[in-house]
Amino acid sequence: MLIRFKKSFEKIAMGLLSFMPAEKDLKQLQQTIKQYETSAEWQLFLWKQDEDIIGAIGVVFKGEDLVEVQHITVNPSHRQQGIGKQMVHAVTDLYKNKTVIPNDETEAFFEKCKDCKE
Repeated sequence: MLIRFKKSFEKIAMGLLSFMPAEKDLKQLQQTIKQYETSAEWQLFLWKQDEDIIGAIGVVFKGEDLVEVQHITVNPSHRQQGIGKQMVHAVTDLYKNKTVIPNDETEAFFEKCKDCKE
């Protein structure tokens, strides 16, 4: 289930985002989280399964009709279970009146998800 990020989930979100190649550096990771917390254009969602938060997907609004997927990450112990695909589909459904696109970092995974609608 897709849930909105809130400050109380900050450590979990930072842990998940740290799996992204561009977010390995702590200072960069802290800047990214701050951007999600303070910018209206940046939205971070977490994926909750049972009682555990096991994934994160972040988007940036690019104008009126465009939503760019910035981050997609799943806890390594929950990978290969279709969770990333579920997150992409959930965000696409959430913003069905907008065009959802990947950035360079998320493009390969995003394209795989589009090819296999569940």
